[in-house]
Amino acid sequence: MGELPLDINIQEPRWDQSTFLGRARHFFTVTDPRNLLLSGAQLEASRNIVQNYRAGVVTPGLTEDQLWRAKKTPTVVFWQWVNQSFNAVVNYSNRSGDAPITVGQLGTAYVSATTGAVATALGLKSLTKHLPPLVGRFVPFAAVAAANCINIPLMRQRELQVGIPVTDEAGQRLGHSVTAAKQGIFQVVISRICMAIPAMAIPPVIMDTLEKKDFLKRRPWLGAPLQVGLVGFCLVFATPLCCALFPQRSSIHVSRLEPELRAQIHQQNPSVEVVYYNKGL
Repeated sequence: MGELPLDINIQEPRWDQSTFLGRARHFFTVTDPRNLLLSGAQLEASRNIVQNYRAGVVTPGLTEDQLWRAKKTPTVVFWQWVNQSFNAVVNYSNRSGDAPITVGQLGTAYVSATTGAVATALGLKSLTKHLPPLVGRFVPFAAVAAANCINIPLMRQRELQVGIPVTDEAGQRLGHSVTAAKQGIFQVVISRICMAIPAMAIPPVIMDTLEKKDFLKRRPWLGAPLQVGLVGFCLVFATPLCCALFPQRSSIHVSRLEPELRAQIHQQNPSVEVVYYNKGL
């Protein structure tokens, strides 16, 4: 086996991000829970491999699979959404635009988002308290879905005010678009809601059935860890698959953009019909 070539682009995902399968494989890699078991020595070795490769130095005997495995470890802390809480910090950190936001604006967005989410959860809980227990078990899902509809737009409201960067196919910036921001935020909301469906719809049905059985009645202490395990199992698959629903580098036709931006693009480059943007996560 010859030495690994230096022309592998490890700055981009390994698989084709224009297909759902490629995006799914990418997110299954970066959300792999086995990454949490890596030791400090393994993380340091991976960091050295990646740094050396970027500097033009190939570790002797290094294979392409080993290179890509080393590449994913530095980002594992960021991508392992430890409790999948969809909180405001995650929504802000994964926004799309690069427009500056003041501490006051961030604080206002945070308070509005968290207050709205909590109020929604409490309201739904009060509406279902007289309904069958199984219905009440779905309150967390309804609350998460509603909270995402509130939380994400509020934490990314700056994008809705000034827009997000749009580029041509080559990556050259053409301007900022509020329309693209709205589309990106909508896609993220849909992904987050879909992500919550398996974890918050399947375990309640299973737990409702099990709690009627003698096994759990005799061992009530098993209820909590069992439910946590079921939720975790669902998230292992739901997180990467739902992150992959829409391309990270999304596109929008120029004809759908704001009139001013559309005119600006046509003036700069009349041949551009589709522009691209980072939808965020």
